Amino acid sequence: MATPPTKPAHDPDVPDRLYLTWDDIEAATGALAEQVTAGGMPQAVVGIMRGGMVPAVWLAHRLGIRDVRSIEVTHTTKDGIGAPKTSLPTVRNPGSLGDLSALDVLLVDDIAGSGETLAHTADMLRDLGARVRTAVLTVNRANWTQEDEPARAIDHIASLQDTWIVFPWEGQHER
Repeated sequence: MATPPTKPAHDPDVPDRLYLTWDDIEAATGALAEQVTAGGMPQAVVGIMRGGMVPAVWLAHRLGIRDVRSIEVTHTTKDGIGAPKTSLPTVRNPGSLGDLSALDVLLVDDIAGSGETLAHTADMLRDLGARVRTAVLTVNRANWTQEDEPARAIDHIASLQDTWIVFPWEGQHER
């Protein structure tokens, strides 16, 4: 289970954090897979680089989907808590997606903070002719800026949190 939020003693200005484990990720992708199959099987899975590729691949395996693609979309200028953001999410190499026209696509990211990266990318995939459903491991409601609540804006959510999330692949689990 997830490690309870902690505040590092060396920096009182750092917000609480929730450290997820690989077991948490396995449980979350299992929950997402159940949600996704209830709405029919997608034909392709697209992961948002970098963090979204981990759950995208896990979901593709759980769902038996071999068509897995990636797109690099960033909304921050560097890694870390409170990192500066660009005015709009930035897409790099959209041609790497190939032809998505008429495909049922599951768009996956690890986290939705403001919700802007996921919304921007979903709109881009729709413009390419795909039917798009979205999935995230977690939403950080403390950063949510969209008009709609997360459950209305995102099709499949494994968990809702109100703090900074640290994923096991980020290499920050040393405390």
